[in-house]
Amino acid sequence: MGVSILHLLLYLICGVCGYLAGHVLSPAPWSGIGGLLAGFLMASLTLLTEKGLKKAPLKNLMGGFIGLIFGILAVSLVSHVFFSNLAPHQEMAIPILAGIYGIFGYIGLKIGFSKAQEIQFAGCSPSSKTSPRSEQAKILDTSVIIDGRIADITETGFVEGPILIPRFVLNELQHIADSSDPVKRTRGKRGLEVLQHIQKQANVDARIVDQDYPSVREVDAKLVELAKEVGGKIITNDSNLNKVAQLQGLEFLNINALANLLKPVVLPGEEMNVKILKEGKEMGQGVAYLDDGTMIVVDNGRKQIGKTLDVVVTSILQTSAGRMIFARLKEETGRESRGKDSYMPVDSEF
Repeated sequence: MGVSILHLLLYLICGVCGYLAGHVLSPAPWSGIGGLLAGFLMASLTLLTEKGLKKAPLKNLMGGFIGLIFGILAVSLVSHVFFSNLAPHQEMAIPILAGIYGIFGYIGLKIGFSKAQEIQFAGCSPSSKTSPRSEQAKILDTSVIIDGRIADITETGFVEGPILIPRFVLNELQHIADSSDPVKRTRGKRGLEVLQHIQKQANVDARIVDQDYPSVREVDAKLVELAKEVGGKIITNDSNLNKVAQLQGLEFLNINALANLLKPVVLPGEEMNVKILKEGKEMGQGVAYLDDGTMIVVDNGRKQIGKTLDVVVTSILQTSAGRMIFARLKEETGRESRGKDSYMPVDSEF
């Protein structure tokens, strides 16, 4: 409401000034109407300029302002030296000087705006409110935070540069943590705990950035826009986000691709305690999940849905899209072992 009143006030002021200016410049009856329209046009251009400046970082605005001042000063020096002879001919001098002022002012504004990142302003250093423009900046997405392995990677010092955690990713994690689905709620809480662990690491520069893009709805699209703005790399294990970033010429780091080159966390033959949550694609299969969302396919687990059981890992499938664990019920493994022992001579028991 308050903003609309200010906009109307701006149109009123510009319209009145244009109307009066039109009457002063020309006694014709239509000059006032022309001045009124010119005032409205000036107000519209002002609002468009304001909308564009809101999206520009403070450092760019300050750099552009400094460049504009230097451009105007340069024109002033040049005009005093080369255009002093045109003083008697004001009709010729004013248009020429106005054009030169406009050209030099635009050049200074453009150069200052583009070179602002190379200038260090007091109070404008990167903080939790703004994201640093650095090719070494790493941006975390929701999937890689919930996965949790990024905390171990950063703790070892393999990741260089600041770690950027967008505010919209935090909001998505909070939404998942508040979900009515127990599986999603556990994953969301795990993600928040992983972030707390990363922030406590002494050798990691983890920053929460507030950049948002209201016109963009999807979180993945916002991550792409942020990566473009700061010139950083997206750390993810979402294969779809990888494809989008690759199509737009952005760099990304895939945790699952890194895991393909490392020893898996779970090895065949190890025992795990899991809860069967739903049916699998194949007949008789049950599906469980680790806290990080890794799927566990349990043979003959369909009848055990809703139960927490011990299973034995039989194999692991690791791809760029994620890790899948195959297992079987421990009690079935025990029955097979007892079946093999039944072939032993009876005397062996004594």
